[in-house]
Amino acid sequence: MSDIDMIDQSITFESKVQWFEEIMDTYGTAIQRLVFTYVKEYSTAEDLTQEIFLKVYRKIHTFQHDSSLKTWVYRIAINHCKDYLRSWYCRHIVVNDQVDHHAVSDGVRPDQQLIKKVEEEHLVQLVFTLPVIYRESIYLYYYEDLTIKMISQLTGAKENTVKGRLKRGKALLKKQLEQEGYHEGSFN
Repeated sequence: MSDIDMIDQSITFESKVQWFEEIMDTYGTAIQRLVFTYVKEYSTAEDLTQEIFLKVYRKIHTFQHDSSLKTWVYRIAINHCKDYLRSWYCRHIVVNDQVDHHAVSDGVRPDQQLIKKVEEEHLVQLVFTLPVIYRESIYLYYYEDLTIKMISQLTGAKENTVKGRLKRGKALLKKQLEQEGYHEGSFN
């Protein structure tokens, strides 16, 4: 079902509910991961994701079809996260949560798998230490496999700005890794 078909079906309450469920099924997990990259806390990411989808439900009539539905939903999520990070609550309430990432078995020896998992977790932790403008670009590009053009549309930044943020973010990560004694090729 195309984006336009799903929105056009939203005329009746039942079809609007069906459309909304399809949107949640399609984008729910990805949006929650995106939100987590901003807030770095699971329960907050869950709460914000719910708020985002409520906003999507309430604002579907504003969708103008000048971008894909995915782009529109991601843009709402990014703006909501940025608003949250600027809010008084976020700036004055400190919440600590341990990041838990699960390695996927790929048929390698357990010791190699453990080393790979530790390296990946460490790299994820380093990405989370980056300023938001670099973190969001790196996350969207490397973890969500979005193009620079789509990231530009989502963030409202020019394509060259996104390229610069990716380059600067990678340079910051490389510098941090080198300071810790890693060298190129350490992370595969």
